[in-house]
Amino acid sequence: MHIPLPANKKIYFASDFHLGAPDAAASREREKLILQWLEEVEKDAQHIFLVGDIFDFWFEYKHVIPKGYTRILGKLAGLSDKGIGISVFIGNHDMWMNGYFEEELNIPVYYEPQTYTLGDKRFYIGHGDGLGPGDHGYKFLKKIFRNPVCRWLFSAIHPVWGISLANYFSRKSRSATGQELEKFLGDENEWLAIYSKEVLQREHFDYFIFGHRHLPLDIKVGDNSRYINLGDWLNYFSYAVFDGQDTTLKFYTEAGEKAAKSGVKNFV
Repeated sequence: MHIPLPANKKIYFASDFHLGAPDAAASREREKLILQWLEEVEKDAQHIFLVGDIFDFWFEYKHVIPKGYTRILGKLAGLSDKGIGISVFIGNHDMWMNGYFEEELNIPVYYEPQTYTLGDKRFYIGHGDGLGPGDHGYKFLKKIFRNPVCRWLFSAIHPVWGISLANYFSRKSRSATGQELEKFLGDENEWLAIYSKEVLQREHFDYFIFGHRHLPLDIKVGDNSRYINLGDWLNYFSYAVFDGQDTTLKFYTEAGEKAAKSGVKNFV
């Protein structure tokens, strides 16, 4: 897909908002920051990519969606109505989308990585879960969670119980894997960097944009190719922006940038 980039316009990328976590009060404060960010980027955004785990849990029943998130859903609808392109990718926490974003917000949702030409640069974009070497246990679970029969069986549970149960397991999953996701493995061992290099053997891309790792990373994976991980809005409040020439990691808060400089060895 080609998305042209007129002069003075930019393309923005963000992921891992995890709205709903760790509780309603903390999520509401984070949602306010995200809304402020969207208000600011609206001024020059040609397109906004939200690259997975917008929500800490999301499951669409036929007539029910999770309670909350009215403000951000309304803002995304407003941006879409103004003609600003928005693309949403599912993550491992919000993979159970089923038409609501497309029908109500006019925002396409993608379940697998996609390739784009943005301006005159080539991008490979996806959440990043289940890609690269290792993590066979999760890859198996992902097949189960994405299976239409399993989704149908879960949808048969009343939302009062189903959403409560799923929120519980989402918190348990984040608690069990959070520290592992936040450990920098080194340029040569980061599995999404390894995956990017494998893709480059078949096809050239200027940028690989992923989320999932919860670390703001910018790693060279080829002579003219970089892997950029978008970090998160739990610790780093980070995002990336493409101005037609270069893609740059940025931070919406000073605290987030300080955390990156002190906690992410690879951060420049």
